[in-house]
Amino acid sequence: MLSNIGIPGLIIILVIALIVFGPKKLPEMGRAVGDTLKEFKKSTRELTRDDESDEQKDDRS
Repeated sequence: MLSNIGIPGLIIILVIALIVFGPKKLPEMGRAVGDTLKEFKKSTRELTRDDESDEQKDDRS
């Protein structure tokens, strides 16, 4: 699990990512990950809304 990594583990991962990808590429990658997560959350919300509206339609019948 991610919670077992802790702060020192996260720092090591960030340092390795900085070495591998470089300081110019890292912000672009972070932005891309953020956009992906935002789109995923949006899609998940839409799916749950669709499921809820389908359930309400079934209840009315």
